[in-house]
Amino acid sequence: MATTGAHTIKAFDEDLDRLRALISQMGGLAEHAIRESMRCLVQRDLEGAQKIVDNDKKLDALEIETERRAVQLIALRAPMAGDLRDVVAAMKISSVVERIGDYAKNIAKRVPLLDSVGKIEPLSLMPEMARIATEMVHDVLNAFVERDAEAAVRVVERDRAVDDFYNSIFRALLTFMMENPNNIGQSTHLLFIAKNIERVGDHATNIAEMVYYAATGQHMADRPRGTDPLEA
Repeated sequence: MATTGAHTIKAFDEDLDRLRALISQMGGLAEHAIRESMRCLVQRDLEGAQKIVDNDKKLDALEIETERRAVQLIALRAPMAGDLRDVVAAMKISSVVERIGDYAKNIAKRVPLLDSVGKIEPLSLMPEMARIATEMVHDVLNAFVERDAEAAVRVVERDRAVDDFYNSIFRALLTFMMENPNNIGQSTHLLFIAKNIERVGDHATNIAEMVYYAATGQHMADRPRGTDPLEA
């Protein structure tokens, strides 16, 4: 049991530290992928975009390794209470981080389809939107490693800024499409990219809720959610 002796506690802590290290490694790859996907989009770097797609396999492998270690830890150490919450959170968070990497991959896949798009306002807004979402991912994974419930709450509070960017981009793209039907194709791709970034922010808030519960044993209070114009 993870709570019945100094030696066992030390062994459990070492196992959990390895889990946290895997999560941090996954987070670093996901953050890099998001930043790179935005750079490739702005700079029309088709080769760089393909590297993002190819490198997604690394995140997939790390998720599998994290899940394997978490299941092994539960089976061998039989953790209870807060210890068990930490292990389960690690397993769930690895799955969410892998999906964040998928969003970066999805953005990269659309870069070749936008090779000819000109300078338009929605495109100019996306890097800042992605920056906020990426910082949310970085900060919430730090909160997990440090078991910092207050930091998790602060991450959730920043999701509204990502939602506001998404709504602004949606309205701008809608106007762009109405002005000229020839813009519909590229605008649709940009809208999907904006939605992927918005989902990164949503997943960061989901991780924040897991971190908060793992650290406190309490569920985070419900947060107000923005309205998606596609679902209104």
